[in-house]
Amino acid sequence: MYDNLCKFLIEEFTADFATWLLGEPIHLTKLSPSELSLEPIRADSLILRESENLVLHVEFQTAPDPNMPFRMADYYLRVYRRFPQKEMRQIVVYLRETASELVYQNALELSQLHHRYEVIRLWEQPPEQFLEVPGLFPLASLSRTDDPLATLRTVSEKIADLANHREQANIAASTAIFAGLRLKKEEIRRLLRSEMIQESVIYQEIWETALECGLKEGRQEGRQEGLQEGRQVAMQEIAAKLLASGMEIAQVASITGLSAEEVEGISKQ
Repeated sequence: MYDNLCKFLIEEFTADFATWLLGEPIHLTKLSPSELSLEPIRADSLILRESENLVLHVEFQTAPDPNMPFRMADYYLRVYRRFPQKEMRQIVVYLRETASELVYQNALELSQLHHRYEVIRLWEQPPEQFLEVPGLFPLASLSRTDDPLATLRTVSEKIADLANHREQANIAASTAIFAGLRLKKEEIRRLLRSEMIQESVIYQEIWETALECGLKEGRQEGRQEGLQEGRQVAMQEIAAKLLASGMEIAQVASITGLSAEEVEGISKQ
């Protein structure tokens, strides 16, 4: 979920992310992993953008990955094979604070191969830079702050001031999901309006993906009762996502058709 959310934000707010990661609002277009010469590794987590002279490779991680140095070197060589004339910036962004030493790795060191990349640990970054432009608002509560709830409150106030309703809804939903990595859902719920979140394309994608998975499972059963089971699975998936975004039990029950008791059980799980 976080991979897709980061891809969405970079696509919607390319200039904001370019300014943060590259230091200037470079115009970047999407580069598909299929344009590289080999099958991609973990393409779900891969973000590739390009400009006339630059390829930006970003990976957002919620947990340490011992294979990260190899993956970064591997992708560097693939991109170089395709675009030898372009500079390449590779950045790994860790979202959730951890004591693991793996998040400090920034190089692959072999006997005759040395490759380095950049690492950003969000919990070490000053929150002010994420409060300047809308595209970065969702990351603010994960930054270096002693009071993430106060930071989220500031973000919610800035979201309320946005004039574009679609942008407002999408940023609110993104903020709620990222804040869930650090804050309790009750705290998020108090600051971000659930009805606004429901209007976002992110909310709709969660709904449609879970429903599609559930219906597919039902169709594979080849029986009506299997289809009904698939719908039930879909509704439970949707309920879990909505609860994680901070929505109240009664609202989730109303949207999914599940009973309040069923939703409460999912919340406890």
